[in-house]
Amino acid sequence: MTLTDVTDEQRTGRARLGGRWIEDWEPEDAGFWERTGRAVANRNLWASIFVEHVGFSVWTLWSVFVLFMGPEYGVDAAGKFFLGATATLVGAVLRVPYTFAVARFGGRNWTIVSGLLLLVPTVAAAFVLQPGTPYAVFVLMAALAGFGGGNFASSMTNINTFFPEGRKGTALGLNAGGGNLGVAVIQLVALLVIATAGAGHPKLLLAVYIPLIVICAVCAALFMDNISSVRNDTGAFRLAVADRDTTIMSFLYIGTFGSFIGYSFAFGLVLQTQFGRTPLQAAALTFIGPLLGSFIRPLGGWLADRFGGARVTTVNFVAMAAATVVCIVASGMKSLPLFVAGFIALFVFSGVGNGSTYKMIPAIFRRKALARIASGASSREEALLAARRVSGAAIGLISAVGALGGLLINLAFRQSFAAAKSGVPAFWVFFAFYLVCTVVTVAVYLRSPARAAVGAPVPV
Repeated sequence: MTLTDVTDEQRTGRARLGGRWIEDWEPEDAGFWERTGRAVANRNLWASIFVEHVGFSVWTLWSVFVLFMGPEYGVDAAGKFFLGATATLVGAVLRVPYTFAVARFGGRNWTIVSGLLLLVPTVAAAFVLQPGTPYAVFVLMAALAGFGGGNFASSMTNINTFFPEGRKGTALGLNAGGGNLGVAVIQLVALLVIATAGAGHPKLLLAVYIPLIVICAVCAALFMDNISSVRNDTGAFRLAVADRDTTIMSFLYIGTFGSFIGYSFAFGLVLQTQFGRTPLQAAALTFIGPLLGSFIRPLGGWLADRFGGARVTTVNFVAMAAATVVCIVASGMKSLPLFVAGFIALFVFSGVGNGSTYKMIPAIFRRKALARIASGASSREEALLAARRVSGAAIGLISAVGALGGLLINLAFRQSFAAAKSGVPAFWVFFAFYLVCTVVTVAVYLRSPARAAVGAPVPV
């Protein structure tokens, strides 16, 4: 998706919902930005971060609930991994329609609606989260938690509208990082619940998050705005779908963000299943990885600016492959400290990779635009505008496909524990996948003409 200006006639002829609408928004005008734009954009950003943060927490709700589900629930390890896979799949799929919802309904309006939709999985879980509930109902509840996964796409699309090109990187980094932190925070809340009330009271989590959902939706209503000039650019979307680099970067993002969200769902359950940790012991460790992975994401973007996105991404995938080897060795040694160190390293490197791959996307399309300008095929203004349109659409698609990596990780662990009673076979698959990602990055972006786009520092 991209955002385009429209004429006054188009604007007044548009049927739209109620709410606060900004008719004229010119963030690239330095005077406008200093007088009005900065304050309005920052106000919308912090409210958006709040809703997205709660959305990520709800999306990963079942990564926490499974820690509370003892033998009395009648759900084995494979079944618990499948619950995480279900939530991941639905959240990934919803990212596509959520991307387009901002232009259709307005950023403020859709943020309110998407925030209130989080009440569906949480209120429903309050009625069914108990021993004796059929497993199919738990699967349905995990699917409903996918509403939280869609929030990322609409939130990023909306905040992208408010900031000028030179400030989008920081704004989007804060928005993404604040959302990712929701994974660690809900696991910290779960640790507090288990430590104080015991593993038999999972609904106390809902007592925290149901009011929080209402509060974040109210904040969106009070502090956010709609921008009337935002439109869905279906032409750019079609171009992005057909572009080879969209496919390749989607594959690489499966390895970075897909790993982050997949491991976030699986970490605690792996500790319980493979190392016999109690719910409290598992919860005491699970938040560390997502916390570090979220905080370090901006570093990946900074490193990509400094050394080139493809170089950083290549080194990062090698490091992720090495971390999986640490987990394999630790599993054989039955060394919990070494295993936890390897697993947390996977979170850290996935966070760095999230930042570096996201930086690669606009750089790739910008390089293509510069090539067209150099050949005389397009004017500079036309080529750079087209690059922004297509890269914006590509980012939405890549974020949706990349989230599917979380599905694959949980399915791999499910099969691994079902067949071998260990996560080692799954880790060998992950090791091979990271090596393939390394080869693809080198072959396409370091040893080809595209190297100039992402193999060296490029302002984006």
